[in-house]
This record gives sequence, structure tokens and C-alpha cells, in this order.
Amino acid sequence: MKDVSSPLQPAKISRLAYIDWMRGLACVLMFQTHCYDAWLSPEARKSAFFMYSQLGGTLPAPLFLFLAGISFALVTDKLMLKGLAPGQIARSTIRRGAEIFALGLLFRLQEYLIAWGWAPWTDLLRVDILNTIGVSMMLMGLTCWIVLASSGNVGHRARLGITAAALALSISLLTPPLWTSWRPQWLPWPLQSYINGVHNLGEPQAWLFPIFPWAGFAFAGLAIGFLLRAEWTRGHEGGLFLVAGIFGVALIQGARWLDSQPLHLFATYDFWHTSPAFFLIRVGLLFTTLCASYVWCRWGPGQWGFSPLIQLGQTSLLVYWVHIEFVYGRVSILSKRAQGLLGASIGLLLIFLAMLALSLARTKLKGRSVKQGSKSPALARWLPQLGPRPTAHEPWPRLLRSRRDRT
Repeated sequence: MKDVSSPLQPAKISRLAYIDWMRGLACVLMFQTHCYDAWLSPEARKSAFFMYSQLGGTLPAPLFLFLAGISFALVTDKLMLKGLAPGQIARSTIRRGAEIFALGLLFRLQEYLIAWGWAPWTDLLRVDILNTIGVSMMLMGLTCWIVLASSGNVGHRARLGITAAALALSISLLTPPLWTSWRPQWLPWPLQSYINGVHNLGEPQAWLFPIFPWAGFAFAGLAIGFLLRAEWTRGHEGGLFLVAGIFGVALIQGARWLDSQPLHLFATYDFWHTSPAFFLIRVGLLFTTLCASYVWCRWGPGQWGFSPLIQLGQTSLLVYWVHIEFVYGRVSILSKRAQGLLGASIGLLLIFLAMLALSLARTKLKGRSVKQGSKSPALARWLPQLGPRPTAHEPWPRLLRSRRDRT
């Protein structure tokens, strides 16, 4: 099976199927979050089921940023092994990040044109998940260039991994003040929004994806990605993933204990949006999910025959791009905010099957073009690589202020 986990170029290591499986898992979590949020009636939204559905929506964004960081590390290390200079690696990786960022702007333009007449022009400048993935890739490229240019290739994986972990923690710790007392109000709101998601509304918005804290998940993935490329790992891969799972559980419990203490580091306490404890809990969940995905795909039935999750993971940007219109858009397959649990669940099944069929068609079409010896367009190289747009950032049935609330 061809692995397309890298956000920069196709990889050919089948053992990395667990990365695609994790992307597919995030797609499914995204589908259920969006479908129930868009279609359930006001009465159905009061249920505990809807609350837990939205709680599941807190995972896709960290998952995709985390996986983007891992893929970024794997590709950067391969470029280094080819003998490319730090400047060349930086130009290549930063350019790829810029292309993803451009795709994010294109998506926003598409959404604005489709919603012409009722969408405000400020939606064009909204900080969405694709924008953040692109900016995070550019920041990771800059970080790798600085580290490599200053110290050479000797022990580069350890230095890059430690630097990435330190930056992930720093982003988490800087988030609370940047959302409150250190808010850079001197910046124009379109730029400030990339720092804290303020948009044009005067205060940070929970439904956006600013660098703080979201880029921290990408740097956490970058750290584990360089660890995966270490010489020791190649002979002890299973042990490494087991340790990652144990460390993830410990991180979750440690963060919960830290959050339960009466003394807090920051004057403004907002667990579900800016708390470093919540950030660490989600990083711990990412580590445990990484371990479980690896075990499932290597020793379990994850790759027994056809895997819908791996298939969706290979075309995650495509299904993200398309499903939004069939859930929140004007061509929604069900009436919005008017369905019971059964009706919305049937709609969710239809969306899943339709996106799986689209994914299979995309894979078949790409395979046919390769057999014919044609080169794929630049956009086609990116379609399998990027993740969905999760929405809920807190486990309460709270309406998110976004495009779907205006439909």
C-alpha cells in the first residue's frame, strides 16, 4: 500500500499506514461532529449524546496538526540524508507550507462566493484550520533551518526534537496571556487573529484556529517525528510506541492533577480554550492514540484487507473540502436544525459512504494517471495530505459562532 502521509511528498513506507489510519479516524470524528451539529433540532441538542458528540470534536484539529508535524519531521530528515543544505531544506519546506496556506485562502474564497449575499466579507480573513496548518509548516521550516544552520548535522535529530518539544510547551504557556493581558491590540485584527483568534469581534473567538495554542500540536508532532527517525528507534520501534502510550497516559493524569491544584499560573482561567493543562491532556491523548493506531495497524486487523479509515486518511483534504457543503452549505442533504437523532444518524451514514466513495474514486483516478505516465497537477499532490476542520472546542452543547450559525 502506498503511504501518502507526508505533507511534502509521497512516502513509500507501508509501516506508516497508522498515520493514514489516524487521519481517517479524525475524518470520522469530524463527520459526526459536523453532522450532528448542523442537523439536530434544538430539542435534540439538549441531550447528553450531543454533548459527547461535540466533545469528540475537540480531537480532529490536534490530530491533524500533530500528524502534520510528524510527517514534516520525516520528510525533513530524508532531505537532510540526501545532503541538502539547511537553506535548501528551509526553502522547500517553507514553500510547501505557503502552498497549504494559499489553499486555505482559496477555501475561504470559495465559501464566501457560495454564501454570496449573506456571508460578511470578513469571512475571507477567518483563521481556519488550513491556514493554521500552512503557517505551522512555515514556522517548523524556519525552526529547522535555524537549528541546523547554527549547529550542523551532528546530533541533529536530538536537537531538533528537543527544540520542537520546548516550542510546543512555550506556545501552550504563552496562550493564556496572549488571549488576555498580553493581547497584541496594536496589530490590525486580521494579523492579531493569527495570534489569538480575535477576528474582528474585539476578543478571542473559540471557533477559530490561531497559532496559540494550535501550532503547539504541530510542534509536538515534530518532536515525536524526529524521535521516530533516530537510529535507536529503527530497531526498537514497537517499544518506542509502547513507551509513547504509557507516557501519554502519565501526561494526562499529571495534567489533571496539575489542574486540580488551587494555585493557577495565570490570572484568567479558561480550561477549555487556553489552559496549558488542557493542552497537555490533549497531547497525552495524541500519544495514546498514536500507540493504539500503531498496534492496531501492525499487529491488529487495521490492514486486514480494505480499511475505510486508511482510505479516508489518504484523501482527507478532499473529503473535508467536499463534505462541508453537503453538511453546512446550501446543498445540505438534510434540513438544518430540524432532525431527530435517528434522522441525523442516517444522514451521517450517507455522508460517510459518499465521502468513502469519493475517496475511492480519487485514488482510482490518480492511479490511472500514474499508469498513463502523466504528471499529477500540483494541487493533486496535496489532496490526500491535510486534515478536516473540527469545530467544537469544549464539551458543552454550545453553538459555535461560525458560518453554520448563520444558515
